[in-house]
Amino acid sequence: MLGPVLLAAARSDRMRRVIAAAPLTRPVVNRFVAGDALHPALATVRALAAAGLDVTLDHLGEDVTDKATAHATRDAYLRLLESLRDERLGDRAEVSVKLSAFGQALPGGHDIALDSVRQVAELATEIGTTVTLDMEDHTTVDSTLAVLGELRREHPRTGAVLQSYLFRTEDDARALATAGSRVRLVKGAYKEPASVAHQDKKDVDLAYVRALRILFAGDGYPMVGSHDPRMIAIAQELAARGHRAPDTYEFQMLYGIRTAEQRRLAQDGARMRIYVPYGADWYGYFMRRLAERPANLAFFLRSFSPTR
Repeated sequence: MLGPVLLAAARSDRMRRVIAAAPLTRPVVNRFVAGDALHPALATVRALAAAGLDVTLDHLGEDVTDKATAHATRDAYLRLLESLRDERLGDRAEVSVKLSAFGQALPGGHDIALDSVRQVAELATEIGTTVTLDMEDHTTVDSTLAVLGELRREHPRTGAVLQSYLFRTEDDARALATAGSRVRLVKGAYKEPASVAHQDKKDVDLAYVRALRILFAGDGYPMVGSHDPRMIAIAQELAARGHRAPDTYEFQMLYGIRTAEQRRLAQDGARMRIYVPYGADWYGYFMRRLAERPANLAFFLRSFSPTR
């Protein structure tokens, strides 16, 4: 029952005002969101890079309902990439985009999103970095993978995200485990029906391992998106069995989660990339993350432990 309550709160202007004004809210937000604007986000990138960590940046926003907002999202990413170029951070930071923020759900949204994200991919390639297409709910998977295919014709390093809880993911992993393909594997956080997704955590975990094996056995570049120590250990074992060099795969974790483990993996020689969201739309992002998987609430609170 917690999920619908949190989703309702995410849409409520009254709750937005109440939560935004609460004295303890901002410190929590600052732990997981790298500021409301580009400048503090760039400072975060510099600090993480100095610690030996790579970054993927997400300008917050999704589910846009008009072309003007979709174009504003595109322009925000272009400014971000121009700043990465000016700061000479293109070799340490890439960008992650949600196609729903580029107008994917609008009438003719597939083409609208493709046209805008293509411009972002062109600039990313120009400055020596790349784009990863975040995955959203199951209704967007086909369109997102189709956009991926189009982009990879000219920008072959464009990355994709697969969610292990979807029944289709093992087939998608086989299709994407090819030379040059970059795939971030996550467990998935959206509330999906039992007709398309595993509902039990154990089944989701087992599906994650199966998809991980497919990706590590292929010729692509696996990106292990997980904070789960078991999945990290399994990925390391798969890499060792396959004699993979450290630069042929990477781990990814969220900004503010298990920071000590992020640094430990990097110091041990693994490539570690941090998913860094930023932007003024932190309230909706934060509440939706909790609503997508209410167990995240306990997870976020546990992250404040100094040992994580």
